[in-house]
Amino acid sequence: MRDDLQGLEIGQSELQNLTNLPVNEQLLIITNPLKKLVKIYIQKIKSSEGATVIFIGFATFVFAYLIFDIFIKIFVAWITIPPLILLIILGIWVGGFTQSILYLIWKSRSKFVKHSMTNSLQILLTDVERYNTVIRAIDINDQIEEAGNPEVLIKERESVLEALKLTKSDLVRALKTEKILRENKSFILSNTELFVNNLATLTAMQVNEQATEHGRLLNEALQIALDVQHEMKRLQTQH
Repeated sequence: MRDDLQGLEIGQSELQNLTNLPVNEQLLIITNPLKKLVKIYIQKIKSSEGATVIFIGFATFVFAYLIFDIFIKIFVAWITIPPLILLIILGIWVGGFTQSILYLIWKSRSKFVKHSMTNSLQILLTDVERYNTVIRAIDINDQIEEAGNPEVLIKERESVLEALKLTKSDLVRALKTEKILRENKSFILSNTELFVNNLATLTAMQVNEQATEHGRLLNEALQIALDVQHEMKRLQTQH
């Protein structure tokens, strides 16, 4: 991703911080980190340090196995199952138990999000997804251009990025406002500066740009901003 796109996307951690909810949280599958470790290990083996990596990995496994074997013989000598088989069974059991706990935590957090979800927040989350999609589309377009396709160059790139910055500003402001109103339903929000948006600036930037690629991106940013403005007004009238 080019430097001028860095920081524009509204990431998962930022979104959760803005909403104070574990929104869009995915269930953690314990095999995924293991797959990443195996992939990294294989890459290390293929490198110039392959022999050293294999030796360290094998030595670590043997050491862990010996420790486990000694523990079994000292504390649970009555178990007749071979230590290696027992280690595999124990690993599967621990993995299954851990995955069950992770699922219950994820399910509980998902229910909390569903219970706390408002119509305005749902619309704003959809707008955030649309906004992030535009960022990812520009990033992919940049990669295609860098691969040797100059014809896909986005003209007036600075104008497009400026529109996206304004849109992000409005989205962040709307999410903050929605969170405050959701968590403080007993009074009307007094921070009026949160309701100031950049719609007029976006509209001015869009003039005479409809037929170009950057015009399409500006229009997408404007449509998101319009949605945000609508929800902001609706939030004000509800509280």
